[in-house]
Amino acid sequence: METIEALLTRRSVRNFVPEKMPEQELIDKVVKAGTYAPSGKGKQPAVIVEITDKVVRDRLSELNAQVMGSKGDPFYGAPVVLAVLADRERPTYIYDGSLVMGNLLIAAHSLGLGSCWIHRAKEIFASEEGLQMLHNWGITGDYEGIGFCVLGYASSPSGKAAQRKSDYVYHV
Repeated sequence: METIEALLTRRSVRNFVPEKMPEQELIDKVVKAGTYAPSGKGKQPAVIVEITDKVVRDRLSELNAQVMGSKGDPFYGAPVVLAVLADRERPTYIYDGSLVMGNLLIAAHSLGLGSCWIHRAKEIFASEEGLQMLHNWGITGDYEGIGFCVLGYASSPSGKAAQRKSDYVYHV
């Protein structure tokens, strides 16, 4: 898929086939694309945690729903969750982690996978349980959750893009 086409046609997917796990080769390509996101002074302060273990995925979904005050699955049934965190020591950590998220979303679409940016990673990984998860995974340092990129196969086609607002771009 052409880059510009991928940028123009990517949509957030909120209806996944939960039992259909993407091939590991595709997940690896998406994750690799995330590692090539630009970062301030090339310092690469972000980390990506690939979660394919259903028990861990489901627990993160429960924690996310609690933060949101909901009982549904905020991951929309996606079988893969990519948690992006960034080291607060870098002044550009939020932007750098956001660029990683963007790369993950575009890469997923270009490979035929559905994806969606899910918020509340900041709250989850600031909680006692979230910090314990990071510790168990060997992630040490002052990391903040930037977002969750959920991946999988869409259970229905994505819709059309909303009309772009008229004052999106100013020409000077």
